[in-house]
Amino acid sequence: MRIVETDPKVLTLPQERLERVPAWGGASDSLSYVYRPSTIEQVQAVLQLARTNGRSVGLRGGGNSYGDAAMNAENILLDLRRMTRVLEWNPENGRIIVEPGVTIAQLWQYILEDGWWPPVVTGTMMTAIGGCAGMNVHGKNAWPVGPIGDHILAFDMMLANGDIIACSRDENSDLFHAAIGGMGMLGIFTAITLQMKRIYSGLLDVATESRPNLAAMFAYFEEHLENSDYIVGWMDAFAKGDALGRGDVHKANYLPPGVDPAPSQTMRLDKQHLPPTLFGIVPKSIIWVFMRPFMNNPGAWLINNGKYYAGKLTGPTQTRQPHAAFHFLLDYVPDWKRAYGRDGLIQYQPFIPKETAQDAFREMLQLCQKRRLPNYLTVFKRHRPDDFLLTHGLDGYSMAMDFRITKGNRSRVAQLARELDEIVLQAGGRFYFAKDSTLRPETAVAYLGQQTIDQFRALKQRCDPDKLLQTNLWRRVFG
Repeated sequence: MRIVETDPKVLTLPQERLERVPAWGGASDSLSYVYRPSTIEQVQAVLQLARTNGRSVGLRGGGNSYGDAAMNAENILLDLRRMTRVLEWNPENGRIIVEPGVTIAQLWQYILEDGWWPPVVTGTMMTAIGGCAGMNVHGKNAWPVGPIGDHILAFDMMLANGDIIACSRDENSDLFHAAIGGMGMLGIFTAITLQMKRIYSGLLDVATESRPNLAAMFAYFEEHLENSDYIVGWMDAFAKGDALGRGDVHKANYLPPGVDPAPSQTMRLDKQHLPPTLFGIVPKSIIWVFMRPFMNNPGAWLINNGKYYAGKLTGPTQTRQPHAAFHFLLDYVPDWKRAYGRDGLIQYQPFIPKETAQDAFREMLQLCQKRRLPNYLTVFKRHRPDDFLLTHGLDGYSMAMDFRITKGNRSRVAQLARELDEIVLQAGGRFYFAKDSTLRPETAVAYLGQQTIDQFRALKQRCDPDKLLQTNLWRRVFG
C-alpha cells in the first residue's frame, strides 16, 4: 500500500485511489478513495491519513450489502478483503480466530474436513466475517440459533485513534453488544473468535413442500419450527385473493452421528462445490443474459407462477443435499443481479412480531400489487430476539423483497418504501441495515427508540470522538 507524500508534513490523497464503488444491488454508487490494507499497521496508517486530510473512513468487506452500508462518498473506504488470515483453529473444540476479510467461503472450506460448519451463513458465501459481524447477519436457521453475533465469543477492535481493545461478553461488554450489528461505526474488527458447529455428514436432509397461501405458510412454519435445523420460505408476490402469499417451504436437518455411512467422503471439499454448468452443458456465467428479458412485471409473473405450479405438481419431496448446495442459492448463478438491468435492485426486509406478522405481510403484498410495483423475489424466515443494541431480531418473521429499479420507477419505489415503513411500524416491526436503502432518521427513531440511539451515540463518542468512522448509511440514517 503506497501513501503519496507531497510535503514532509502534509499527506494528500492520490487520485489513483479514487474509484467508483457500487452498492451490491447496483441501484446506487459513489466515488471513494479506496485503500486495501493487509496488515494492522497499514490500517492504522490509513486512519492517520484520514485525520491529516480531514476525511472520514468507511469500512467494506465482501461488499454484499444491498444498499449504502459499505459506501463512503468522497471520503476514504477501507477495503479489508486482503486481511484473510486464519489466526488460530482448534479442531477439537471448533473455535476459530480469523481476520475480518475472511469470507464465509474461506471459513467453511477451512473447517469442513475436520467435521465442522459455520453456525450461521448467508445466502451467498462471498460475505466477509467482519461485515457479517458488523451487520449481525442471520441465516435460514435464525429461529433455533439466532444471528452470527450469538456465536461470536470475542473480538479485537481497532478504535479510530489506532488503539486495539479486546471485547467479549465479560470484557468491554457494552462495546461487544454494540459493535456487533453496529455497522462498523465504533471500530474496526481485527480478529474475531467464533464457535463453529459440529457436524457428522456433508449432507443435510431437506424437505420441500408447496403451500397454497399466506396462512398455510405461517401454519407450516409454526408446526415445524421445533423439529427443523433450517427453515425458509419462498413466496409468489404476484398471487392474489385466496392465493396471496402462496409459495414453497424448504426445511433441513443435520444428519445425526452414524447415519451417513461415509462422512469423510461427503465432507470432502470436492463434494460441496457448486457446479459451473447447468445440466452439465450451459455455463452458469451466462445464464443472467437469458434471465434479463424476464426481469419485468410480465416476465417475473411468469417465473413466479411457473415456479409455484412446478412445486405443486412435484409434490412434497425429501432429498439429501450438500451443505453448500442448500445454503448458497445466490451463488448458483454468477452475476444473476445483472439480469435486473443497469439500474439494479434494492431489497426491503422488515422484521415483524409473530402476533402481527401475518396481517402486516398481507397488507404489504397487497400494497405492492396496488402500486404496480410487485417484488420479483420474496423470501420468508422466522427469527428470535437477541441482546445486541441495534438489533433487528425479534420473536417473529421477516419478508425479504427484491424490487427492480429503473429510471422510471425509482421515485415510486422510494414512496412505496415509505408506505411500507408505516405498516411495519404499526405492527411493531424492525429493519435490517445490511439490506436497507431507504430508511429515514425518523423511522429509525420510531423502531429503535431515542434512548437506544443515544446510548449508541455515547459509545461512538467514547470510541470515535472525532467521528472519523462514517458511511453513506450512517449519514443518511443517523447523521
